Amino acid sequence: MEIRSATILGSGNVAFHLGKALVQNGIRIDAVYGRNQNHADELANQLHAKAYADISLLSSASDIYIICVKDTAIEEVSNQLPKVAGMVVHTSGNTSMEALWKHKRRGVLYPLQTISKNNSVDFKNVPLLLETKLEEDIEALKFLAKAFEAKHYIVDSEQRKIVHLAAVFANNFTNHLYSIAQQILKANNLSFDMLKPLILETAHNIENHLPHEVQTGPAVRGDQSTIDKHLKLLNEMPEYKEIYALLSKGIQSKGGL
Repeated sequence: MEIRSATILGSGNVAFHLGKALVQNGIRIDAVYGRNQNHADELANQLHAKAYADISLLSSASDIYIICVKDTAIEEVSNQLPKVAGMVVHTSGNTSMEALWKHKRRGVLYPLQTISKNNSVDFKNVPLLLETKLEEDIEALKFLAKAFEAKHYIVDSEQRKIVHLAAVFANNFTNHLYSIAQQILKANNLSFDMLKPLILETAHNIENHLPHEVQTGPAVRGDQSTIDKHLKLLNEMPEYKEIYALLSKGIQSKGGL
């Protein structure tokens, strides 16, 4: 089942990058809906589409309607969307497909990647997590994944929530630890640039190994003397000291592995 046209509901980061990828792969964008007319106009102009701030005016002729809004607004937008013949999907990692209960042909197209408007996104390198209510509709989402040359995984809503949870650990929490490292260095007039090669090498290592196989540092070595010295250095930063101690304990227990 091929998809040749789409309507985008939302005008944020995911809508911007997904819309661009659709157009680059020969899929026509019929319309962009956004509650803010100016934002909808801006994105629609880039996608050579019509812009609407009134959802009731959207055409029912698109092959797919992609809801790219914050999680708390997905069901509301879905319910406001008139019944359409095309498939209706959302792009959230943590919201059940059943938030789209109004539409018989419903599904999820979740790009597993951190997406910001100012950074380019190559969907060839973005895993797509797919789910549909009707078995035959999964072929349409596979068509999109193939058009993007993206690896895809078919997972249900509960499985996708687990993936989203794991992604928070792998991405959001890791980035927060980078921020802590930067603040520690800044407080001592040192440059964060010194750590960038180490960060890149750590990420490179897990391309061919499981994370626990390449764990390094004083905790995994059982070097309590170094740990104690580090904790002492963090006496003036009690929040960071608590995090250091908790993570060291987790590494020493090997996370239950």
